[in-house]
Parts: sequence; structure tokens; C-alpha cells
Amino acid sequence: MARITTEELLEKLFHDDNEHLKGKKLRLTRVRVPGKEVCLAHVLNPSETCIYQNLALHIGVHEGEDHTGEAIGLIRFTPWEAVVVAADVAVKSADVQIGFMDRFCGSLILTGGLTEVMTAVKEVVRFFDEVLGFKTCEIHKS
Repeated sequence: MARITTEELLEKLFHDDNEHLKGKKLRLTRVRVPGKEVCLAHVLNPSETCIYQNLALHIGVHEGEDHTGEAIGLIRFTPWEAVVVAADVAVKSADVQIGFMDRFCGSLILTGGLTEVMTAVKEVVRFFDEVLGFKTCEIHKS
């Protein structure tokens, strides 16, 4: 992406009003207003080695583990911090492992057997819908 000057940014944002703003001090604030939403719920099965490796599920605390053939559950949340609650619900509802959890982006990856991962993803989506009042999406499986 090409960089633009402050003047070009103000022109794009304010169009006709830009002339009235010249010479004045302006402060731009970036605000994120997340909804309460489960925006992705997907289960992959069986997974290939390349998927685990590209998701880096074979390093760190999982170093040396081979999850080839296991299912992967992917769930995405806003607000991002909701992923902590989701991880708790998931591990209490089925025999799944947390492959990855990011409270700064709202991503949760679960691993385990297909039935267990599907149960955990369903329970997370149900809990967020019925108990927490989140807008939820359908669960997809491939």
C-alpha cells in the first residue's frame, strides 16, 4: 500500500470541508467498536500434516506432537477477549486440546477427534448464543 501525506488523508476524509480545516490543529482517533459475535465456526477433518505445520501446531508446547488425521476446530470472536471464555467452555464440554488461543485477535483453534471437536464447537456456539446473547454463525464442516 502506498503511503499518503496528512494532507491527502484529510482530503480523502473530509472532501469539501478540507479547506475550512486547513491551518487548524486536528486530532484523529481510531476507535474499534466490536459487536458481540461468533463470526466463524468451522471444523476440518481429517487434517493433513501441512495444515498443522502451517498453523504452527507442531511447535511450542505442541513440539514433537503429530496431529495428522485429527480434526481442527476454528472459532473467531468479537470482542477478542471472549476467546478465553470460549476456551474454557470447549475444554469442559469435550476432550479437546487448545491448539492456539489469541486474546488479542479473538481466534481459537481446537484439536482432537472429530466427534469431540464438533461437540466442543457446538457447545461454544450454543453457550455464546443462548447464555451470553452473542450473534452467532452456523457451524461449517469440511
